[in-house]
Amino acid sequence: MTDKLNLKRQSFLGKDSENVLGRTRTALVGLGGGGSHVAQQLAHIGVGCFLPIDPDCMEDTNLNRLVGGTMEDVELGTPKVDIAERVIKAVNPAAEVIKHQANWTEVTAELRDVDVIFACVDSIRCRNELEAFARRFLIPLIDIGMDVHELNGEYSISGQAMLSMPGKPCMRCMSLITDEALAKEAARYGAAGEKPQVVWPNGILASIAVGFFMRLLTPWETHKATPLLLEYDGDLQTVSPSNKLAYLPGSCKHFDSLHELGDPFWTPDALSTVE
Repeated sequence: MTDKLNLKRQSFLGKDSENVLGRTRTALVGLGGGGSHVAQQLAHIGVGCFLPIDPDCMEDTNLNRLVGGTMEDVELGTPKVDIAERVIKAVNPAAEVIKHQANWTEVTAELRDVDVIFACVDSIRCRNELEAFARRFLIPLIDIGMDVHELNGEYSISGQAMLSMPGKPCMRCMSLITDEALAKEAARYGAAGEKPQVVWPNGILASIAVGFFMRLLTPWETHKATPLLLEYDGDLQTVSPSNKLAYLPGSCKHFDSLHELGDPFWTPDALSTVE
């Protein structure tokens, strides 16, 4: 019996892929339907270090989609970060899990040291701020989101997964974040609200997000460009590159200043106070 993962069947990812993944530090911001799926999949592929971040505890409304959550967790009010740790360790006992039952804004010092951030949040405002943080510290950010739209008494499921890379188009470039959307959300006191969420779209989008991650870390093939935005049609059960990509510039106009890089509170004068 060993606590070491046997990853022979994913050796096509590269002869050094096991070591690369084992050294990778990933942050999971939000551990609900999407984030819990991502945590489980990253554990299976051999990621070595996790920073699960979520202030919330398990509730009965989470049971329809949160991977690893149980009725006992509802009764105990188990923190979502504890459930994520349990799922990860059950798959890979050797994984390092540095959990934070907090809002991500309270652990920014720790977030600066990760290799990739997964944004699995509901709020547009949170997405906006988290992407700005990731851009400032040149960290790739992978975002997923889904929604259910009602029209004439019928419902339609849609979603997207996007890769936000330094220098590449951002969520504003792709119109995933707009001033109008932020204003509407702020009018609802900044809350995302009780958005409909179900397990299978969360799982599909999480798998796409992990696919982005694997392309970044283990490029098993290099002749195809990775699309930065994939759209999910839950009615047709299809995933395809967004039509927006054809109209996007090659670079980002929203994060193009050197003043937006690094610690905003750092100045050369700060060195004089360090002994």
